[in-house]
Amino acid sequence: MATSGPMLELRAALPSFDESGLAPVPFDLRLMPGDCAVVECRDPHRATLFADLCCGMVPLAAGSVRFMGLDWQDLGDRQLNALRGRIGRLARQGTWVDLFGTHLNIMLPQLHHTTRPTDEVIDAAMTLGQAFGFPGLPVSVPGRLSAADLARAACVRAFLGRPDLLLLEDVSDALPADAMLPFLEAVTAARDRGAAVLWFARKASIWYEYRKAVNVHLRLLDEGLFVMRGV
Repeated sequence: MATSGPMLELRAALPSFDESGLAPVPFDLRLMPGDCAVVECRDPHRATLFADLCCGMVPLAAGSVRFMGLDWQDLGDRQLNALRGRIGRLARQGTWVDLFGTHLNIMLPQLHHTTRPTDEVIDAAMTLGQAFGFPGLPVSVPGRLSAADLARAACVRAFLGRPDLLLLEDVSDALPADAMLPFLEAVTAARDRGAAVLWFARKASIWYEYRKAVNVHLRLLDEGLFVMRGV
């Protein structure tokens, strides 16, 4: 799926504070295919809420949030599922289900939101797993994995399926140092395919090595989203 316009666009998107927890201020953001925006935010919960907003999961009092040119508010359940299948999300508080092995947790979003053949999903997940330092895919339940391995698994899940939009929350405190290069390589490969990237970071040092490849540097505060100059 491709788009000639913005991949993600927030037009004076005003969250409904009572239902979202985000400050009731209008947000504006425009990401084209291949763009990478870094959003510095010291509050992980606020970053998660903003990622929810970009996914169309936050009710709006005014304005709009569009993904691939489509307004989330205009879509039915089937369309919502299909579009969310095009988003790769790296969540700081991963939604892991201990009823299933970690390998199934990784693949379930693709199996639920897309019509990709199961064998294709498995092969792609195995390849990504090896890139992030696993011998294959961890089959133990998530509760048995270390924080480092859960962070690796979360990266595999986020990049699986060649997503058109990546929403990457900050897991740098858990992600091992040897996984940082595969992470940056996966970000670059996704952008080369035309994906847009929104990368949340708690401080500048986290993304400093990638700074020359970043299109825009933003800061997310209670008062709204602000464009920053320099690092």
